[in-house]
Amino acid sequence: MKDNVLVVEGEVVENLPNTLFKVKLDQSEKIILCYLSGKMRKNYIKILPGDRVRAEMTPYDLNRGRIVYRI
Repeated sequence: MKDNVLVVEGEVVENLPNTLFKVKLDQSEKIILCYLSGKMRKNYIKILPGDRVRAEMTPYDLNRGRIVYRI
Protein backbone atom coordinates (compact mmCIF):
# COMPACT_ATOMS: atom_id res chain seq x y z
CA MET A 1 0.00 0.00 0.00
CA LYS A 2 1.24 3.50 -0.77
CA ASP A 3 2.09 5.91 2.00
CA ASN A 4 0.04 8.93 0.84
CA VAL A 5 -3.28 7.06 0.66
CA LEU A 6 -6.31 7.76 2.86
CA VAL A 7 -8.21 4.59 3.83
CA VAL A 8 -11.91 5.15 4.52
CA GLU A 9 -14.93 2.94 5.13
CA GLY A 10 -18.47 3.43 3.94
CA GLU A 11 -21.59 1.92 2.45
CA VAL A 12 -22.40 1.47 -1.23
CA VAL A 13 -25.38 3.62 -2.15
CA GLU A 14 -25.69 3.03 -5.90
CA ASN A 15 -24.23 0.90 -8.70
CA LEU A 16 -23.20 2.75 -11.86
CA PRO A 17 -22.02 1.38 -15.23
CA ASN A 18 -18.40 0.22 -15.76
CA THR A 19 -17.91 -0.98 -12.16
CA LEU A 20 -18.36 2.48 -10.68
CA PHE A 21 -20.11 2.91 -7.35
CA LYS A 22 -21.37 5.75 -5.18
CA VAL A 23 -20.12 5.23 -1.62
CA LYS A 24 -21.37 7.13 1.44
CA LEU A 25 -18.50 7.62 3.90
CA ASP A 26 -18.88 6.88 7.60
CA GLN A 27 -16.89 9.85 8.94
CA SER A 28 -18.32 12.76 6.97
CA GLU A 29 -21.62 11.54 5.41
CA LYS A 30 -20.04 12.56 2.07
CA ILE A 31 -20.76 10.59 -1.13
CA ILE A 32 -17.74 9.78 -3.30
CA LEU A 33 -17.40 8.04 -6.67
CA CYS A 34 -15.40 4.80 -6.46
CA TYR A 35 -14.21 2.24 -8.96
CA LEU A 36 -13.38 -1.39 -8.32
CA SER A 37 -9.72 -2.33 -7.81
CA GLY A 38 -8.03 -4.78 -10.16
CA LYS A 39 -7.78 -7.64 -7.65
CA MET A 40 -11.50 -7.44 -6.93
CA ARG A 41 -12.28 -7.51 -10.66
CA LYS A 42 -9.89 -10.40 -11.22
CA ASN A 43 -11.47 -12.50 -8.45
CA TYR A 44 -15.04 -11.63 -9.54
CA ILE A 45 -16.04 -10.13 -6.18
CA LYS A 46 -19.54 -8.71 -6.55
CA ILE A 47 -20.61 -5.51 -4.82
CA LEU A 48 -24.26 -4.59 -4.26
CA PRO A 49 -25.94 -1.52 -2.77
CA GLY A 50 -25.92 -1.78 1.01
CA ASP A 51 -22.52 -3.54 1.17
CA ARG A 52 -19.90 -2.12 3.55
CA VAL A 53 -16.60 -1.44 1.78
CA ARG A 54 -13.11 -0.13 2.46
CA ALA A 55 -11.85 2.41 -0.07
CA GLU A 56 -8.57 4.20 -0.74
CA MET A 57 -8.45 7.87 -1.70
CA THR A 58 -5.55 10.13 -2.66
CA PRO A 59 -5.16 13.54 -1.05
CA TYR A 60 -5.29 15.11 -4.54
CA ASP A 61 -8.93 14.28 -5.32
CA LEU A 62 -11.18 13.67 -2.32
CA ASN A 63 -14.26 13.01 -4.46
CA ARG A 64 -13.01 9.76 -6.05
CA GLY A 65 -11.64 6.53 -4.67
CA ARG A 66 -10.87 2.85 -5.28
CA ILE A 67 -12.74 0.03 -3.52
CA VAL A 68 -10.17 -2.44 -2.20
CA TYR A 69 -12.14 -4.61 0.25
CA ARG A 70 -15.73 -5.72 0.86
CA ILE A 71 -16.50 -6.01 4.59
